[in-house]
Amino acid sequence: MSTTTPHTQTAYKDTPIGKIPADWEVKRLGELGIFSKGKGILKDQVKEKGLPCIRYGEIYTSYDYVAQEFKSFIDEDVAKASKEINKGDVLFAGSGETVDEIGKSVAYLGELKAYAGGDVIVYSPNQDLVSSECLSYTLDLNSVRRQKRYMGQGNSVVHIYPSDLAKLQVPLPPLPEQKRIAEVLSTWDKAIQLTEQLIRQKEQRKKWLMQNLLTGKMRLKGFSGEWEEMKIGEIGEVQTGNTPSKQVQENWGGEFNWCTADDMKNKYIENTIQKLSQQGWKQARKVPAGSVLVTCIASIGINAITKVETGFNQQINSITPFKNYNVEFVYYLINLSRNKLLEYAGAGALPMLNKNTFMGIKLKFPEFEEQTAIAEVLQTADKEIELLKAKSEKLKEQKKGLMQQLLTGRMRLVNKLN
Repeated sequence: MSTTTPHTQTAYKDTPIGKIPADWEVKRLGELGIFSKGKGILKDQVKEKGLPCIRYGEIYTSYDYVAQEFKSFIDEDVAKASKEINKGDVLFAGSGETVDEIGKSVAYLGELKAYAGGDVIVYSPNQDLVSSECLSYTLDLNSVRRQKRYMGQGNSVVHIYPSDLAKLQVPLPPLPEQKRIAEVLSTWDKAIQLTEQLIRQKEQRKKWLMQNLLTGKMRLKGFSGEWEEMKIGEIGEVQTGNTPSKQVQENWGGEFNWCTADDMKNKYIENTIQKLSQQGWKQARKVPAGSVLVTCIASIGINAITKVETGFNQQINSITPFKNYNVEFVYYLINLSRNKLLEYAGAGALPMLNKNTFMGIKLKFPEFEEQTAIAEVLQTADKEIELLKAKSEKLKEQKKGLMQQLLTGRMRLVNKLN
């Protein structure tokens, strides 16, 4: 039985990519393997079933370090004209919109026959020298990412080429150490994947709860009364926001919150990107804490709850609920009703939901006590998701720190035989 134990006592040497252990080497990718190119797979050739393929955009949107759970499939005729991927190949995105997207890479370690689409660069490392999984982590080191940034070519679409990637310099530990490093980092990856799988399950459960509890299809124990259809304008005070003149600099840069759609990425609004001065605040329309802000131009129905008194712009309508309406319930119900709001906004190039139309939209509400009970169930679901997301972020930070330690040799892994 073998175990791995970290230690830090080692001799180092200076190299073009920084200090590395004396028994490591710096190698260019071109010295360690060969490059080839994927072949074009058209959008209408992608199927829901068939032979798995990887397209360049999926490398930086769907995968982390190892490609798995394929997103795209092709039939056999398309596969015949495509580039086959072998186990152990490392796949690079040959183009992207940013320098961080181009050159993004994943290792393919699966057993299934798979294929590479166009703008995928396929790198086949010498398996006697290189652990593909370890290399996939190494390629994300800061010292390597900096090299790739200088290689990107183009403006609106950035490209990178095999001839450039062949010049990338990477630290190369002895092969047994590469494999042990990959084992450690893959353990963190598995923990992250499990946590994110739990997040998706909890989000699906919350969605199911919303669809059933907020429509009365499922009732919580102890509640049986009829729900009443109410206009939004009947459940609270409704306002449309405004913008103090931006021509007057004295209106801006103070300490008062002024909300736009850019601030509505989370459930609660406690702080805003833009701030108003005392002068601007006097001109702004504002709502107290415990109000719901709803976007009503362009992206219809995004909503959030104010935690403090907040001003807001004309793209937003507010609801300050009356005492018989629970603000959390209103928030969740607006979330569930986004498609309905969109129907009232029309189908123009810039959908718009004016105040009067917004106030006239009818939604169904139970008694206040049932609203509160439903909101508490959904808040509990939100908290479970938030805790899992925080756990995932912590695992990612731990893994990032381990990568920098293990892949630069600051921490070494020693094999001990029992």
